[in-house]
Amino acid sequence: MQVAVNRKKIVFSPDPSRVIARFLQLSDDRSADIIRKVLAMPEKEVNIAMSQLLRGYSRRHRNISRIFEKHFAKLALVFDKIEVNEEDLSVTQKALIGSYFTMEYSIESAAFFNPSMVENPDQSELRQGEKRVIISFRATGEGHISSIVFRSGVLDKNGNLSIEPVGKMLAEADVIKRHVYDKKSFKKKLADMQVQATVIAPVLLDKPETKQDQANIIAPAKSTKPDEAQEHTKAISPAFILDKLGDKFTYGELMKNLEIAKKDPNLPESHITILNHMMWLASSHYEIHFSIDSAISERVIFPISATEQKGIEDARFVKFTEDDGEITYYATYTAYDGLAILPKLISTKDFYNFKIMPLNGEIAQNKGMALFPRKINGKYAMLCRIDGVNNYIAYSDSINIWRQAKIIQQPKYPWELVQIGNSGSPIETKDGWLVITHAVGSMREYTLGASLYELENPEKEIGRLINPLMVPDESEREGYVPNVIYSCGSIVHNGDLIIPYAMSDHSSTYATVDLRELLDVLKASGNSNNQ
Repeated sequence: MQVAVNRKKIVFSPDPSRVIARFLQLSDDRSADIIRKVLAMPEKEVNIAMSQLLRGYSRRHRNISRIFEKHFAKLALVFDKIEVNEEDLSVTQKALIGSYFTMEYSIESAAFFNPSMVENPDQSELRQGEKRVIISFRATGEGHISSIVFRSGVLDKNGNLSIEPVGKMLAEADVIKRHVYDKKSFKKKLADMQVQATVIAPVLLDKPETKQDQANIIAPAKSTKPDEAQEHTKAISPAFILDKLGDKFTYGELMKNLEIAKKDPNLPESHITILNHMMWLASSHYEIHFSIDSAISERVIFPISATEQKGIEDARFVKFTEDDGEITYYATYTAYDGLAILPKLISTKDFYNFKIMPLNGEIAQNKGMALFPRKINGKYAMLCRIDGVNNYIAYSDSINIWRQAKIIQQPKYPWELVQIGNSGSPIETKDGWLVITHAVGSMREYTLGASLYELENPEKEIGRLINPLMVPDESEREGYVPNVIYSCGSIVHNGDLIIPYAMSDHSSTYATVDLRELLDVLKASGNSNNQ
């Protein structure tokens, strides 16, 4: 039996006019030359140039002069080399210098895709039957660098979505690095990284081109010596740094010790390697804060740490309810640095303040992790796909440490023989955990499916769609990656399943499905399979 799907006409398309101001990194010699030229300009010429800049860009960026000042501050080392005292410069000179090290970046010029939807923390001033929602998207610009952006809207009683006006002046987040690390966990993650460093494939999308690409993501390192990985780990032990720190240490304390170690001219090459690993890992913890006068559509989570400099991919947001009723919004995503991937976790309560940390443990090495919206039998639960092919479930006492996983679903039908994975966090219904899945079949076509699992034992499948829930139609087949529909998280509203989804990795839309009809079909499929 085929479930009826109501595709909506609304389309979220890339908008090249949405830009942020990024720091323009130049060599020290070129930077010094530019600074000298600005300093040689007469005061009148400096003022005219600054006035022209503000006329051209103050309407494109919130507080552009402050951005210039922040970028000027990044040039402190260059000023030391050219022996210029920054305090002798006027405010206008500093801002003008900063402007030469600023560039606009169009965050969504290439694609606007892979959405997830959650209930907005603010449900005030709504009519009966309405729900305010937040939709997250993966926005991709030049160089295929991905960031997380948001839209807010209201679903009416019939599941029709009205999108709030989209702001054009994107807000820049304030970044704070003040994480406190646990030495034992930090050491364990470093050990994981050292073993994985030579085997994690440079995967950019959650769509490996070939089976060999899939295997490379988690394939064990090949070696003629069975203990080669252990020898490698031992050779670059972090003890020469961590032994100087307490069982709990701050980001600042770690950075201070790393800087001291780097200045040692006799530092062995193996120690340089571990220093780089430690800095890479430490930089992956941070907090960001947006101004309260920014609209949610103006907030951009752009790559900040070294672990994600090439992209923040496929955030799966979920509204998580603690045992005491406290609400936190979490999102799992994939950080990509150009060589390796790192699963990470975002947490927020208000979508103004966000904390970011890596996911640790043996199974936190691949893409597509999706958190359950509550604990199960006292433990956090997560869907994952650690081998790139099958669906797994994992449990943990800690939300960011994941050690073991159990396979719960394998490709079975023709439309999913290449691989299957989740399309967002499980949805709790009175009949069981509803999991929307994505599957890859012939011609590398991505479709959406659905499965149902027991509430208190989500390892046990109740039912599974025999046919895809959704297949790319003719209007959805063309794009950056053809023949793909993909979702990162759905919600239930007034008896309907609301599924936001991307069309061929270019733009996005959404569809609705009658929840009761879907659950009945899933239960019937389980009964027929058991007969």
